[in-house]
Amino acid sequence: MKLRTLKLGLVGLPLAAFGVLPATAAPAKAQKAAPAPSGPVSIEIVHHLPAERAEALKALISRFNAQSPEAQIVLAERDWRGATPPALLILDGDEEDSFLVGKPRYKPLYAMMKESGVPLQTLRPPAMMTRTPVDAKGQLLALPVGLTTPLLFVNRESFRRAGLDPDTTPIGTWFDLQQALGRLADSGHACPYTVSEPGRVMVENLSAWHNEPVAAARGKDGQAPSFNGMFQVKHVAMMASWHRARYLQIFDRGADAERRFASGECAVIAAPSASWTDFRRAGTDVGVLRLPYYDDFPGAPQNTVADGPALWVSAGKKPAEYKVAARFVSFWLQPENQVAWQRETGYLPLNRAGLLASQSDLLGADLENVRVAVAQLTNKPTTATSAAQPVVQRARVRRILDEELAAVWADRKPAKEALDTAVARASVN
Repeated sequence: MKLRTLKLGLVGLPLAAFGVLPATAAPAKAQKAAPAPSGPVSIEIVHHLPAERAEALKALISRFNAQSPEAQIVLAERDWRGATPPALLILDGDEEDSFLVGKPRYKPLYAMMKESGVPLQTLRPPAMMTRTPVDAKGQLLALPVGLTTPLLFVNRESFRRAGLDPDTTPIGTWFDLQQALGRLADSGHACPYTVSEPGRVMVENLSAWHNEPVAAARGKDGQAPSFNGMFQVKHVAMMASWHRARYLQIFDRGADAERRFASGECAVIAAPSASWTDFRRAGTDVGVLRLPYYDDFPGAPQNTVADGPALWVSAGKKPAEYKVAARFVSFWLQPENQVAWQRETGYLPLNRAGLLASQSDLLGADLENVRVAVAQLTNKPTTATSAAQPVVQRARVRRILDEELAAVWADRKPAKEALDTAVARASVN
């Protein structure tokens, strides 16, 4: 695939493929008139988003507060476990896992919106999205405000310096990428390729991209990790050979890999789709591509999976507070706010308006990552195997994977032993 022509877009792609739901209003119920509040109803939202994305959230809240003097959102960065939990929480990783343990602390998003009489104009949760914010009926328990999927980013200037034309060099398969990395290494590039979140890319998403299982049935309704099959072992072993050949450099933290790519130290990176905005802010001349695939693998490429921070609603709040929260969710989903959120954060769209914006020629350069990501997520109809698997997406399991893969990069374990150990560790509750 050519870097310049990889504007895969959604033109011709049915919006239904990404699970678009029309706006639906809750049926009105006769209720006794409540006394008017004496002042503005204020609710708190707690988050731990990175600085640039926190700024986008602040801007969104400022716009909401400016047009809603009777309803105000207060932004805070604090521990949600305090004596008075916030009405809204944006959680991810270990924080989200902890929030969901034990007695439910949340009010389902769909229920809050219905009870508040506010339409929920959002996506039907697609099968490739993380299962955490969705119930067994496919209803949204939380709003997935920070969805990403891994993509391949290339430094176009690094390619030129290596004698590669970034507009004509094909990088569709892993063999294509290996050829390009060889040229980069031969030209003296010390870090041809790096990966942010190796376990998420190399095991979770590459498995879905090739329709290979990462989980097996355990009991009636349970799942057990099984990401140590032939496919996963083959890919990790190949990455280990690239590491020994100095084609691949792995850094201790994902943020390190992204910083080194943004600075020009690394020429190619597999990183979350939202990283696009960070790379562009750094002034990098960056191209965005789908993840490579193995062309000798039947059916590949299939689809990748998406996950990220979600907006949860605390249980036990007053009806007036829930109405403010519902209005804020609806405001977030307005077309102009969806476009601004995508452009400023790099996160994937939440509704039809966001999807249509990613098709726009006027916004093409700003939303290139969204076009490529959505095309990758919807490349083929999701299967039971390529759908998101909660047993792998838990923060603890990803951490185990990265730890065991680190032993591969350090030549302490071969690929199979590392993945076998990761499965054994992940299977312990």
